[in-house]
Amino acid sequence: MAASVVPLSRVPRWAEWAARVAAFSALPSGVWRVALGVGVPVGFSGELAEMYSPGWLLTPYVILLSVLAEILALLTLGLVRPWGEVVPRWVPFLGGRAIPTLAVVVPASLGAVAVTLITMLGAVSWYGPEAMGHPESPHGVAGVVMTACYLPLLLWGPLLAVVTVAYYLRRRGG
Repeated sequence: MAASVVPLSRVPRWAEWAARVAAFSALPSGVWRVALGVGVPVGFSGELAEMYSPGWLLTPYVILLSVLAEILALLTLGLVRPWGEVVPRWVPFLGGRAIPTLAVVVPASLGAVAVTLITMLGAVSWYGPEAMGHPESPHGVAGVVMTACYLPLLLWGPLLAVVTVAYYLRRRGG
């Protein structure tokens, strides 16, 4: 292990838990989207039900979006795992080398800002006329389920930011 890498035993327990929550915060919305994409009735009616019915465009899109979001969310775990500090040995040419701190902190910080902005904008407009306020959007139990599935996304950005700061401080020895 390179000298600039601080042992992971110094990862605070709260950072470990924050990383886990952030990593899985995208899962409920992904499950909801996949259900929509495969034809589970999720509460849309009228023209929106037709627009959001499974098809050659919607189904692959929601599955790909859900998988991509979860992969990105799972990268948060790299901030509290060895593979976020040292390239795994099985990687050709780079295996065993320390990962420069800023090579992790910069994209993680940008991701935290982007996810926070996107999810906050979504939350602010959630009940707007073009979203859940639309008469053909899910209402009642279906609306509560959809909201409950998307609500954890609000945690992802801020938790990623906090875990990124902890990673930075740990890696620089602070």
